[in-house]
Amino acid sequence: MPDLKPVSTRSALLTLLLGAEVPRLTTRELVTAASVVGFAEPTVRVALSRMTAAGDVVRDDEGAYRLSDRLVVRQRRQEEAAHPSLRPWDGTWELVAVTTAGRTASDRADLRTALGELRLAELREGLWTRPANLDLAWPASVAEVCERFTGATPAADPAGLAARLWDLDAWATTARRLLDATATDDPVLRFTACATSGRHLLADPVLPPALLPDDWPGDALRASHVAYKQWIVDMRRSLTDRAG
Repeated sequence: MPDLKPVSTRSALLTLLLGAEVPRLTTRELVTAASVVGFAEPTVRVALSRMTAAGDVVRDDEGAYRLSDRLVVRQRRQEEAAHPSLRPWDGTWELVAVTTAGRTASDRADLRTALGELRLAELREGLWTRPANLDLAWPASVAEVCERFTGATPAADPAGLAARLWDLDAWATTARRLLDATATDDPVLRFTACATSGRHLLADPVLPPALLPDDWPGDALRASHVAYKQWIVDMRRSLTDRAG
């Protein structure tokens, strides 16, 4: 059985809000859903109060909660990770060169984060790349300091290059552990796997099949994650209707 780190009450509530099909959930909906996966009502109410104070969520006049603007961006990223926008791969690669010097350490760190979120990897200092098989939305922060090119593979062995740029074996091992956990009958373990897989999918490089090891579990983990999120939605609706 996979040994997964339990999620905190905050992480559990964020998972429910990030996966919700509506922009806001009432306290009753959050308490009801959280109780099914092992979180007691007093603990949930305390966590919601702390999350509001920390700016994770916003409480409206009717007592319902929605994600803060910062976490709406995270929600969008998780949706994109579960449903990546693919395009046919013709063997070409994206190349991004950092061309602006004199930036602060904070600016450099922010740029690295932005390029990583675009699923690029650093080929060498200041030069980032990935196969050109994704429709990427390039943020202004990247366009302002980088030049972008699309061209032939930067290596004679593209699959070998991919294996050097991304730790594919480690990602696949964790993904298979999460898939095993979602197949159990333990509701707490399944929920923990769902919350963890949402984060893990953000680190999937979403490479073309030709560059991946055999039996790559990326598509299976995405399908499992989406199906379980829908189960959470259906469960929450059913329990809330029954309680009301």
